[in-house]
Amino acid sequence: MSAEISPGRSKKENIEARLATLPARPGVYLMRDFQGRILYVGKAKVLANRVRSYFRGRPSNPKVAALVQRIADLEYIVTDSEVEALILESNLIKEHRPRYNVDLKDDKRYPYLKVTLNETFPRAFVTRRYQSDGARYYGPYTNAGALRTTLEVLRKVFPLRTCKFNPPETRGVRECLNYHLGNCSGPCFGHISREDYQGMLREVLQFLDGKTENIEQRLQERMQKASLELEFELAARCRDQLAAVRKVSERQKMYDLAGSDADILASAVDGHDACVVILKVRGGKLLGSEHRMLRNTLGEPPSSVLNAFIGRNYLGDRDYPGTVYLGQEIEDREIYETLLSRRAGRKVHLLVPERGEKARLARMAEKNSQLLLEEVILHRQQARQRVPEALLGLQNTLRLPRLPRLIVCFDVSNIQGAYPVAAMSCFRNGKPLKNGYRRFRIRQTEGQDDFAMIHEAVGRYFERVAAGEIESPQLVVIDGGKGQLGAALEALAEIELEAPPLVALAKKEEELYLPGEPEPFALSRRSEALRLLQCIRDEAHRFAVGYHRNVRKKQTMRSALEDIPGIGPARTRALIAEFGSPAAAARAGEERLAEVRGISPLMARKIIGHIREVEGNA
Repeated sequence: MSAEISPGRSKKENIEARLATLPARPGVYLMRDFQGRILYVGKAKVLANRVRSYFRGRPSNPKVAALVQRIADLEYIVTDSEVEALILESNLIKEHRPRYNVDLKDDKRYPYLKVTLNETFPRAFVTRRYQSDGARYYGPYTNAGALRTTLEVLRKVFPLRTCKFNPPETRGVRECLNYHLGNCSGPCFGHISREDYQGMLREVLQFLDGKTENIEQRLQERMQKASLELEFELAARCRDQLAAVRKVSERQKMYDLAGSDADILASAVDGHDACVVILKVRGGKLLGSEHRMLRNTLGEPPSSVLNAFIGRNYLGDRDYPGTVYLGQEIEDREIYETLLSRRAGRKVHLLVPERGEKARLARMAEKNSQLLLEEVILHRQQARQRVPEALLGLQNTLRLPRLPRLIVCFDVSNIQGAYPVAAMSCFRNGKPLKNGYRRFRIRQTEGQDDFAMIHEAVGRYFERVAAGEIESPQLVVIDGGKGQLGAALEALAEIELEAPPLVALAKKEEELYLPGEPEPFALSRRSEALRLLQCIRDEAHRFAVGYHRNVRKKQTMRSALEDIPGIGPARTRALIAEFGSPAAAARAGEERLAEVRGISPLMARKIIGHIREVEGNA
């Protein structure tokens, strides 16, 4: 909601008019700049008090000061409670990604270990998509080594199936290699009953939850029994499995919280960067840790960063423990406790421990967040020395989630729809990567339809990306405007591929078009980022025009061969098959041409003369 604002009023008068209408109720407020872009989204127990505080006295930190300078308009949405306001705030921040809100880096790339409980014979595998599909998810794992170790032990001890086959689908199919190696129990072929498989699955879940005592006891008993029955190969396998489980179990016993389940969260801040660490305790044992990096935190204390992280990330779908311990007191602890309890379907406590083992773990989480943050900042400083400023400028200007080290650009070339081709330039770290360039003969488009040509070229390239054949770029540039950008987005949507960032660069005004933005915007002509985009675009254009010229020339000469009296399609094909192209045939000379079946010395002389004449006119 917003008050009626007169266009003739000054910025100060507009703001004062907005402030005068703010209700004394809970809700969410949105701050916009002169162009209507959302700068900041916040929630408040009392909207009137919270929003007016921004304009009283000196700002609390440099980021707030910069925000207030840019505010040209205010909006608010009233909610029935502070809890509803917090949920709405989180949704709006995720939707709009305002410039002055704490920016949580995208965690979709972090893998989970998924156990498909809703299948007849469940599987355990790695996935990067968290869905509410009845499966059990463990993670996300920010440490790839920890995930590999977990998988290795799982497959060594519990031979769950990894394929997508179901028993009715296996007719005519033989057992897989994993079965013959002992890494799969073969449920698809009836080599294990459903009851036995479900029993193994229960042990898998116990293992992943850190409850390994019963598993160790069972393996010990199996090993002893196999030894007594002189089945030494089975006994050795049980021994190795037991050693693997004990190794994991010993690593988990560093800290013991008397059998409880808990998460310990703490944060650290350094300028624009922050890190949150989550220590995961299950069954009283420390199973591992996760961490998340955050940006745009200038002037924010660790408690505010932790508060923002819980609202925007931790409240997502996950298996909540009974208690969450915090390294810092946060503003919305009671609200989050209510929300977590509601989502978990039971009471979840949010506590700030002051002494004992829990406080020691909280301090350890805080120390880990500080060390991780220092490491990330150091790596970034080292990377800055190796990365052109243009790439950093592109990342900041386009608000890219990752540094665009690999950039590709698409362009098309044709003459009124004839000889249509597309080409793609490829730059790594701001420099041309020639072996990454691609050329496309347009096959599915008729007439002069640049949009359809872009659609075809982008679709064909990213089909290979989706298949894992080539690396996905961090930025895709389209030579053109809004229409070409839309065609590229449509092609990616048809592949059902998570689209990398796209931008279209129009030649005439050098304006940039972004997905979802109705109007283009222009970079400074002196901008290094713009110069890099122009270089990439011009290189794609050069490559496309050159390829178009070659295709046109070959097609023209091929048709010219068929125009020579006595040279029909059959002899043209024979010449092309022998020499590769009319130009190569001309270079071979009359004697070599005359060796081709059906070509006399006189005809060879006529062919060479005709080809050279066509080349001169092409």
